[in-house]
Amino acid sequence: MKIVVVSDSHGRNDILKTIQEKHPNAKLFIHCGDLEDDPMNFPGYIIVRGNNDYFGRFENERIIPIGKHQIYVTHSHRFSYFLRSEQLVNRAKELNCDIVCFGHTHVSFLDRFDGVTLVNPGSLSHSRDGKPCSYAILDINEDDVQVELKFEPEW
Repeated sequence: MKIVVVSDSHGRNDILKTIQEKHPNAKLFIHCGDLEDDPMNFPGYIIVRGNNDYFGRFENERIIPIGKHQIYVTHSHRFSYFLRSEQLVNRAKELNCDIVCFGHTHVSFLDRFDGVTLVNPGSLSHSRDGKPCSYAILDINEDDVQVELKFEPEW
């Protein structure tokens, strides 16, 4: 199953629509927060609240079951800067999740730790690590999780 994960679009709604058009075969679109718009305007996305989301109703975190896998989605602004990965893994394990999708840092990140895949797609609007803006594509099957980070130098 192909899943597109984005975060930190900060009002760049045009990019969200472009991503959906680029990936018509994706089964799911996840937004890890800081949409800065009403989530009702984006029915194709599962969206969690970021620290800049004041418009509309958001959930702070979500759990999405995909076959034998469970994805924990959070913005991660309530996790420690220095212990973020460790705390995300611990929270995922509490919730019986093996994949974490998170945002907030505006830095793309991919790691596997203690049986949990951590994915930060980066930011769609303001990258903070000198790389182009980015998002992630997850390819999930029963036995495996593959992640690809996609960098877009020109939006």
